[in-house]
Amino acid sequence: MKKFLMLLFTVTVLSSYTIQAQSSNNDDSEDFSLPALSIVIDSVLKNNGLLQSRKKHIGVKEFTLASERVDWTRNIGIQTDTRYGTLNNISTNGLDNLATSIATNTRQFNYSVGFYVNLTVFNVINRKNQIGLARLEVDEAKDMVQFQEDEIRQNVIKLYQDLLLKQKILRIKSKNLGDGKVNMQMIEKEFRNGVVPVAEYVRITSITADVEVDYELAKSEFITSKKILEDMARFTF
Repeated sequence: MKKFLMLLFTVTVLSSYTIQAQSSNNDDSEDFSLPALSIVIDSVLKNNGLLQSRKKHIGVKEFTLASERVDWTRNIGIQTDTRYGTLNNISTNGLDNLATSIATNTRQFNYSVGFYVNLTVFNVINRKNQIGLARLEVDEAKDMVQFQEDEIRQNVIKLYQDLLLKQKILRIKSKNLGDGKVNMQMIEKEFRNGVVPVAEYVRITSITADVEVDYELAKSEFITSKKILEDMARFTF
């Protein structure tokens, strides 16, 4: 009966220490919930600077294509000419083998309008090639945007899953730290009572310190991964 009561007391004390240690180690890093993966991906795609730049590049290429389609019109136009001043006119009349020349000096205003077409054979043949090239450049810009989106999406998926893994590892390390602290408290009590030798006390102390270091490393890796993903998505989880 006495041994049973001692065992019950030990279990009660151990449970109490476990609850206290776990509550002291528990923090927001272990409890927070990630937003849905689709939300994170959409936010990263919306705020990625390189992707937005590539989308603007599509607009540039589309304007270039539109310009090539109307480029031929620069070879067609209307030309006007105006002149005002003193003009010398000479007219000759021939009659009965006699020539009579009449010279006049007048001031007058002259105005002319002309329509011109300046299309070379090279321009006509090469126009189709220029339009085709501009169209290919538009398609290429769109393909680059699609490639960039796929690359970003795959990267976010990897970072998201890596963050979930680091959170699970952090919880495991936190539990180990809580158990280690409980064990250390029990060893300290037994050491003070002369039950545990110095060598054993030093060994348990070293193990507990290593467990605490592992926890802090796991916590640092988790926070770093979380901040990177938050920076890419431009909002805090």
